[in-house]
Amino acid sequence: MADYDYDLVVIGSGPGGYVAAIRANQLGLKAAVIEKERPGGVCLNVGCIPSKALIHQAEVFASRKELEAMGISLDASGFDYGKVFKQSRRVSDRIVKGVEGLLKKNKVDYVEGAATITGPHEVTVDGKKKITGKNLLIATGSRPREIPGFEFDEKQVLSSTGALYLEKLPKSLIILGGGYIGMEFAHIMSTFGVDVTVVEMLDRIIPNADPEAVSVLEKDIRRRGVEIMTSTKAEKLSKAKGGVKLEVSGSDGKKTIEAEMLLVSVGRAPTSEDLGLEKVGVKAEKGYITVGDYYQTDVPGIYAIGDVVPTLQLAHVASKEGEIAVEHMAGHAPEKKVDPDLIPAAIYTEPQIASFGPTEAQAAERGLKFEKAVFPYRGAGKSVAIGHPDGLVKILYEKETHEFLAAHVVGNSATELIHELLLGKRSELLPEDIATMIHAHPTLSEAVMEAARVAEGWAIHI
Repeated sequence: MADYDYDLVVIGSGPGGYVAAIRANQLGLKAAVIEKERPGGVCLNVGCIPSKALIHQAEVFASRKELEAMGISLDASGFDYGKVFKQSRRVSDRIVKGVEGLLKKNKVDYVEGAATITGPHEVTVDGKKKITGKNLLIATGSRPREIPGFEFDEKQVLSSTGALYLEKLPKSLIILGGGYIGMEFAHIMSTFGVDVTVVEMLDRIIPNADPEAVSVLEKDIRRRGVEIMTSTKAEKLSKAKGGVKLEVSGSDGKKTIEAEMLLVSVGRAPTSEDLGLEKVGVKAEKGYITVGDYYQTDVPGIYAIGDVVPTLQLAHVASKEGEIAVEHMAGHAPEKKVDPDLIPAAIYTEPQIASFGPTEAQAAERGLKFEKAVFPYRGAGKSVAIGHPDGLVKILYEKETHEFLAAHVVGNSATELIHELLLGKRSELLPEDIATMIHAHPTLSEAVMEAARVAEGWAIHI
């Protein structure tokens, strides 16, 4: 057997890469991680972590209205968004240092530089240093997708990365793309007082989410002053010293909307170029690397995970894929590819949206025979007590067996509540099991219990 520097060389240190390297160490494999930027990848540096820090601070800012309702006078004239930005960076830096510590604790070597695959078991860093590995794992993630005519300059035309690095808020902002990233930024910016307009080409925002859940969010965010233009196509962008003009066309014809800045949020593109894939025969389609059941490519010993493969572009998906790939390398018998119906999706607006499994329309397209059970948030006393009564819990279950198919939750803390229902599905429980389990009162999780009772035909608080 050939001698290698490592059992595993990981390219990329995001939630997929660093988790895979740590799991490798747990399984007795010597691992190294190569990273050309900062540890933690997009998620920790310019994605989920700093954006959630901004969301938290936006919601703290919004809570001043509750204090005013108590008769407390607040002067917000000294508000400085620059301090909000700096706090988000401190949070990111703290977690990045935590990842560095985890890698060190687990004896994973960290190598700085740009990696290129120069052989089935070889990586060259910055064109100089060669590192060999019995297995290579590509975990290079993704970047904001650009579209012709709307290229990023990070001054007037922002990517999500540029938006996270704003140290001063614009007075007005157009968001091109009403997906989950676009709507999270709409939530952040509008809460801090920015005049926000969302332009979405499809007939509704967050088109992959449950329409009933989305309608709750849309009603709330419109009430807070965000203008949402659906079924509207962006035709042309022009920039001037004072801002941007966006020509759009929709059902009511063409018009021009103006703002200080434009945020383009139309998805993410895989970062698979300049890795040397073609030289070693790793196949990719439209930038996404083709993989098998255990995330192995067509080249023995080379694996790929995360945003660079054609699966859901979520940090927790990348982590799980990394675990499966490494367990396969180590000769274990892991589960195969992540089941899309067992992946929790989370949107951190207010109200939040969380789900797993198909929507009603998707279930019908699959030919599934199902029923649904819906319970309104306001039926759980805690939602009213904390001033967040808007929302619902929806369960889809098989008509004959009553087995869980999916769940869709919209409301305060929905991203936390979804896991009880997902555990029910993964553990092959039935709605009856949740319906009969005692839930603490008052809690939002009682809405989950009551939705399960709706499925069983005996809900109390509806």
